Amino acid sequence: QVQLVESGGGLVQVGGSLRLSCAASGFTLDNYAVGWFRQAPGKRREGVACIDNKNGKTYYSPSVKGRFTVSRDNAKDIIYLQMDSLEPEDTSVYYCAADISPLKMIQAIVPGDGKGLEVWGQGTLVTVSS
Repeated sequence: QVQLVESGGGLVQVGGSLRLSCAASGFTLDNYAVGWFRQAPGKRREGVACIDNKNGKTYYSPSVKGRFTVSRDNAKDIIYLQMDSLEPEDTSVYYCAADISPLKMIQAIVPGDGKGLEVWGQGTLVTVSS
């Protein structure tokens, strides 16, 4: 079964850090673009960051640029989202998604809807307390 599994969410205080992980099951991420999305209760899904595993190119939404870093561990086939200087507004369920097309990933992550992406994880909750 092809799926993504996120982990690393939890409760953190304002200004703290968390590192989320996204691991693939049933396939490898080598040639995929992987993106992170988030959705808070009552709000629209938002694209956060993505990485093209073929060349390492990254994209960040303006709301997280300079605070979040997306990276890959090819040996472990895991994508990470390092989140620093967390703010209450970062409280959300975070999802990772993968697609073989980096163009589709950018077209999905900039508007934030994630439309049409191939594989999704189940999400991990991040709560930032003030």
